[in-house]
Amino acid sequence: MKPSVDYHDDLLRRLKNPRYAVGYLNACLQDDDDGVFLLALRDVAQVHGGLRSLAGKTHLNREHLFRMLSKKGNPRLHSLRQLIGTFGFRLTLQAA
Repeated sequence: MKPSVDYHDDLLRRLKNPRYAVGYLNACLQDDDDGVFLLALRDVAQVHGGLRSLAGKTHLNREHLFRMLSKKGNPRLHSLRQLIGTFGFRLTLQAA
């Protein structure tokens, strides 16, 4: 029998690939529940050194990042752009 692989560990391994991470975030952004996208951002943040490391890079408070990336988070656009920029990504819009 093949040993099982922990889903979250496998997800974090895959999220190290920027193309996979962008696809994952875009797919989560399509969900009707905004919290799904925020939790996905937290997963990507974990791959990029965690919230403590990102707090220093984004000049945002660690506790603020923690609340922002919760299921009920409500980030400001400026904070979201700062965070996504540290991943090497940018926000864009496209026609529906």
